[in-house]
Order: sequence, then structure tokens, then C-alpha cells
Amino acid sequence: MARIGSFLIILYLTYALTLCICDDDESNYGGDKGNLFPGFYRSSCPRAEEIVRSVVAKAVARETRMAASLMRLHFHDCFVQGCDGSLLLDTSGSIVTEKNSNPNSRSARGFEVVDEIKAALENECPNTVSCADALTLAARDSSVLTGGPSWMVPLGRRDSTSASLSGSNNNIPAPNNTFNTIVTRFNNQGLDLTDVVALSGSHTIGFSRCTSFRQRLYNQSGNGSPDRTLEQSYAANLRQRCPRSGGDQNLSELDINSAGRFDNSYFKNLIENMGLLNSDEVLFSSNEQSRELVKKYAEDQEEFFEQFAESMIKMGNISPLTGSSGEIRKNCRKINNS
Repeated sequence: MARIGSFLIILYLTYALTLCICDDDESNYGGDKGNLFPGFYRSSCPRAEEIVRSVVAKAVARETRMAASLMRLHFHDCFVQGCDGSLLLDTSGSIVTEKNSNPNSRSARGFEVVDEIKAALENECPNTVSCADALTLAARDSSVLTGGPSWMVPLGRRDSTSASLSGSNNNIPAPNNTFNTIVTRFNNQGLDLTDVVALSGSHTIGFSRCTSFRQRLYNQSGNGSPDRTLEQSYAANLRQRCPRSGGDQNLSELDINSAGRFDNSYFKNLIENMGLLNSDEVLFSSNEQSRELVKKYAEDQEEFFEQFAESMIKMGNISPLTGSSGEIRKNCRKINNS
């Protein structure tokens, strides 16, 4: 583990030194997202991105899994009320936390890292950088620190003063959803099938709980039979870690080949019928268009990386609060003056 940690720190330093200085003028991010642009904090908090990268790098060096956890927080945040940091709020006063929803309960993690990021930002430039932007940057850095693509992050989001438990329960795709349900839930956020497949590629890192894939092993269609699209030897290995009852929190790698490295092997696994979640495997087994995208990304990692970056920017632009809407929280877990 020490060797992995040292490698990640070196990768971070390389990334920090070679991060391209691109044209980040607001005019390049026009349209209805014109209030978001990469240089938003250039004057008000010029070290903001450096601070976020540093905290995330240390967290990922301590535990490689944290990269996937932070990316998942960003995804689950953006699918509920937009990318507004609502997921980060604890229950308080009129706020009912999204952390207790079915998709998040006992699985969403990384909140302490976000707290650490926010504390460092507040120390550098108080009341300036939103929790929503901090989480969006952390997701990008998590990709880079595990070997994945980088991208310029449009910034300028503000934080919500509300949360939606019902939105979290109803908007976020579930591991056992059908292909059509998954696509519909992405479409509802303005994301298309290409985004579905590319963003699902984030499952090249991280782990999932037994309770999220047990159905595939024992009772896929409600008739007591396993999912026949699951490769048999892989299924047998999973059953050793995920019994028919009990062991709900037991973890298995989302990508059996490289759970700690961001690459395109996830898509190669799908072709071999070795996707862990039902929501993974249906991308290959249920639709011709998505199947062709899986094949393309399995063959061409650069193509996947380019589309993943584009889709992450698109997801990060879902319904942001800008201007005078929302607030800049001092503490990501609670609204100001609460």
C-alpha cells in the first residue's frame, strides 16, 4: 500500500506541474451555462484548484478507493436538484438529508474528505468557493489521480439551501434497474445514451456492496434463477463473497482487473459478461447502440477518456445555482445561519 501511495503522490505532482494553461475565458462556456467557466476563482481564490488537488491526492494516497467514492458523491449530487451540494447537507431544522436515501444509505462515503477540502479553502479564501464546486473539482482530480483523463472544470456553482430525500430516492439510477429505466433517468437530467455509457465507465474504479448485486447471483427474474448473462466462473467467485443471505456490506471490485486504476478494462469486462452490476451488463446485453459504444471504448481507451471528460463536464453543468441564487456555505454539512 505504501508503494501505491507513493505512486499516487508522484502522479499528482506530475499532474499539478503539467496541467495545461488553457483559454478559460467565460465566453468559451456560453449558452445557458454562461455563468460557469474555469477561471471563475482566478482573482478571488487563485489557489482553489491547487488546494482541492492537494487534499484529494493525500486522501487517495491513504485509500485508493476514495477516488471512486468522491466521483460517486458528485454523480449522486448532480442527479438531485442539480450540482448544488445538496447531498452534503446533514439533517438539521427543515433539512432532511439525502444521505439516508436508498442509493446513499450505508454506501455514500467521502464526506470527511469534502470537509477537509472546504476547511482548507475557507482558510485560504473565506466565503468564496462553494461546496458544489469543491466536489466537482474533487471528482475531476479523482479521475486524474487514478490514471484517468483530466478536463477544465467550469466553475461558479453556488450551494443549495435545501435537500431532497425523495429526489435522491427517485432520480438516481439503481444497480438493478432495467436498461430503459437507466436511460430515462439520465435523459431526465439532459444526458443521452452516449453519456450513460461513458459515465458508467467510472465503474472501472471502486467497489460495490453484495446487496447491490446479490439479485444477479440468486434470483435475477424472481424465479430463483441467477442472471444467465453473468459469466459462470465469475459468478461462482462472487458467490463466495456474497452469500444468499447476510454479508450485505461485503465488497467486490466493480472492475475485477483494475479496481484502483482508471482505464477501459471495465468495457472489456462487459464484453466478457463480467460486469458486476446489472446496470453495467445491460449496456452490452440489452441495446445495440449501447453495445457498439461499449465495443468502441473497449478497443480505444483514448476515445473513452475523451468522451468521459466531455460527459463529466455535461453532468457537472446540470441545473447549477449561480449569481445570487443559493449561498456559499461555510460548512458543507449545514446551511449558513442554521
